[in-house]
Amino acid sequence: MTDPIHIIGGGMAGSEAAWAAVQAGVPVVLHEMRPKTGTFAHQTGGLAELVCSNSFRSDDDTANAVGLLHWEMRAAGSLIMEMADRFKLPAGGALAVDREPFSQAVTERLTGHPLVTVERDEITELPPDSWGQTIIATGPLTTETLANSILAATDESALAFFDAIAPIVYANSIDMSKAWFQSRYDKGETEEERTAYLNCPMDQATYEAFIDALLETGKTEFKDWEKDTPYFDGCLPIEVMAERGRETLRFGPMKPVGLTNPHAPDVKAHGVVQLRRDNALGTLFNIVGFQTKMKYADQTRVFALIPGLENARFARLGGIHRNTFINSPRLLDTNMRLKSRPNIRFAGQITGVEGYVESAAMGLLAGRMAAAEATGSPLTTPPNTTAMGALVTHISGGAAAKTFQPMNVNFGLFPPVADVKGGRRNRKDRYKAYTERAKTDWAAWLSGKPA
Repeated sequence: MTDPIHIIGGGMAGSEAAWAAVQAGVPVVLHEMRPKTGTFAHQTGGLAELVCSNSFRSDDDTANAVGLLHWEMRAAGSLIMEMADRFKLPAGGALAVDREPFSQAVTERLTGHPLVTVERDEITELPPDSWGQTIIATGPLTTETLANSILAATDESALAFFDAIAPIVYANSIDMSKAWFQSRYDKGETEEERTAYLNCPMDQATYEAFIDALLETGKTEFKDWEKDTPYFDGCLPIEVMAERGRETLRFGPMKPVGLTNPHAPDVKAHGVVQLRRDNALGTLFNIVGFQTKMKYADQTRVFALIPGLENARFARLGGIHRNTFINSPRLLDTNMRLKSRPNIRFAGQITGVEGYVESAAMGLLAGRMAAAEATGSPLTTPPNTTAMGALVTHISGGAAAKTFQPMNVNFGLFPPVADVKGGRRNRKDRYKAYTERAKTDWAAWLSGKPA
């Protein structure tokens, strides 16, 4: 029997890597330190726990890069996407999931598989070569001991950024005489999707008072070794956005467009705070885009300034944590292997991809590649015309190592599409051309007959 692949980390990437390997008939040993050793961000010992948002973002596979990534993962038999679809919540054009049953289902699927062994232990250093094929998918919360071992083995300085968690509100504490259900521009195919968001409107005076409170409130103090750590721009705390300009939030998570307040249909809001359902019961809502590093007492005071949330009760307040990732363009080859120790692969956010789906996608690839190598049939890297290929190309040399930063999937990572005869494509047609080309090339790669 083929020797098992060892996978360190049972988050999105590690879970997906394990599933990809066992689907190829290769056994795995999945090492997850929780619940024996916890983190400040996780709440459970479940595999694939969602610790920040519950959104996988856009599910549009015709004009959006992350929606295309969803499509590619589904085509490849992704466990994460299967469970996301099973526990989908209304979210307009986005894919949001009910986080607890999602994690529970992933855990049950993996722990119940005859080729999967889950060991609840903390791995504190890079494993020996005797382990054979190994995937490190410890995510952005890699323990300091393992991170130091990685750094020692790669002669690299740590790269890190701050990531912030949005607060979650109990639905029955929201004042529905001020808030209303509506997705922006009524987006969605069903009534449930078109009413997937709760909206809290602000007039100009309320908005200005809210910005003042954000700018004046107490912030979490950083340790000396954290003070020079940058933020990832895709997950900025709201108070940091406010510091960049008083109107920044109105053109970001609080943009007032595409919404009509049924309580005052003739009044245009100056800003709108949106909340998205966080569980299937509809008892919990998270405040969209409201990641924060404010102190807990200040959060409850400042968020009470939002119309409709004056008496809100919080299931979880916002928080902030330091995320660590390696300099992948310098350290990894195109098969995600550590150049200095090619039996070790890295996958997930520790490689410098950002987002649940991107992390899981890199786990899927790493699992497939490790299983193929274990059985003597190494895989080629998917073409960079696909979403998954564009991501792995970016982290394995497409990005400049000197300025490497975390990246979500986006069409800027793809090779340009040719212009149509007689002129340039408009944006909609250009995105459609990207996705059509990607689907053709991804299907060919999966079949083993790349175009």
